[in-house]
Amino acid sequence: MRRLILLLPVLALMGCNAGASAAQGGRDFGAGLGDALTAPLEDLNLRRDHIPTVLLQAESNPYDLRNLNQCATIGAEIARLDEALGPDTDEPPAPDGSYVSERAADAASAAALDVVRDTTTDFIPGRSWIRRLSGAEQHSRHVQSAIQAGRMRRAFLKGVGMQRNCAPPAAPRWFRPRRS
Repeated sequence: MRRLILLLPVLALMGCNAGASAAQGGRDFGAGLGDALTAPLEDLNLRRDHIPTVLLQAESNPYDLRNLNQCATIGAEIARLDEALGPDTDEPPAPDGSYVSERAADAASAAALDVVRDTTTDFIPGRSWIRRLSGAEQHSRHVQSAIQAGRMRRAFLKGVGMQRNCAPPAAPRWFRPRRS
């Protein structure tokens, strides 16, 4: 209960900033708040995270090289993985043109949403058992396994791209193909 009382002023402040942040291309606090409030539905396995097809394919065979004979096709497969996983660690951060104050507001929004999510899931007694019995824990492990397989496949494909003397994105960003 104390958490909720401490949370109310933060939510009110963040709600005032939500419209400005969304108008400037920032995080949509309203959508994030809805996700945070419905977090218990994931524990009951009534709402599930979608696993992209490219990650399911990576999970079934991360070292598959069928139809990946050219640098362009390797780069296209890496682009599909980047879309599902986000940028690789060798990618520089995208210049989004945001100000420090906007990034600070986004960080504060994320922290407030984490508190809301934690508060809503704390109301479930025996949460770990409910997650196990409902199948939510198994699905969560499957999602993490697919993400790990996708990362492993992306790294493997970038290594293959280096071996075949491909330019980025079919190889790591730092790699420079040697002239033939």
